[in-house]
Amino acid sequence: MKFGLYGLHRDRNVTPEVLVRRARMAEEAGFESLWVGDHIALPPGEGNPPRLEALVALTYLAAVTSRVRLGVGLIVLPQRQPVLLAKQLTSLDVLSGGRLTVAVGSGYMEPELNAMGVTLAERGARTDEYLATMRALWSAEPSFTGRFVSYDGVVQHPSPVQQPHPPIVVGGHSPAAYRRAVRQGSGWYGWGLDVDETGQAVRALAETARDVERPAALGDLEITLTPSGVPDLDTVRRYADVGVHRLIIELEGIDDSAVDDLITSVGDDLAGATG
Repeated sequence: MKFGLYGLHRDRNVTPEVLVRRARMAEEAGFESLWVGDHIALPPGEGNPPRLEALVALTYLAAVTSRVRLGVGLIVLPQRQPVLLAKQLTSLDVLSGGRLTVAVGSGYMEPELNAMGVTLAERGARTDEYLATMRALWSAEPSFTGRFVSYDGVVQHPSPVQQPHPPIVVGGHSPAAYRRAVRQGSGWYGWGLDVDETGQAVRALAETARDVERPAALGDLEITLTPSGVPDLDTVRRYADVGVHRLIIELEGIDDSAVDDLITSVGDDLAGATG
């Protein structure tokens, strides 16, 4: 079991000194990865705390850490321009020394999608095409023609450190998300599921893999989950038993005064679950 930390792009962590201190603290505590989310413009209210743009935050984290992996998840792929995004992700992978993992989703917040020029109805089709576009660029294909994006006579350099590209993790709990993960991803990312719900999702992924072509066995699909709250050791073992490879601990809902203690203690405590 690997353990990640989610949320250093939000709330008080947007202050540079707090972000740097907690990122380095997490790296020293043994966290495998640091994850940031992707929302650009949300409706006003309690669910819209201060947050840094995901790729900017990860670039900053790449500069102030040296070992911990860096994950963007879930990036709302339909609201990103894929030619530019491929270049940004490659740059992050190069600057971090090959530490980037990219988790993508099709999005659900209609006002945000609309603000970026995307309709809710086309978000799935855009997600699939944008993944294909980025893979074409990472493979140095000089042309691509699609419904939403086309290019001709261009390539991008340098190439990502991780070949053929950074790991792509697909998030979402719908049949479409499971198909996308099995067909196009190296992993699947679930959010807020308990152990039983996670087991159901893993079984759904296995059933999907039997119905569609997958270049590798389902056993090669890495399962990542952000649970609700901080799980105890028994719960960590139960997640491992149903097939989870990585648990990402979310900071939302944890009082800021308790975050430092959580970071320094949770790595040792949770490592005991599978050590």
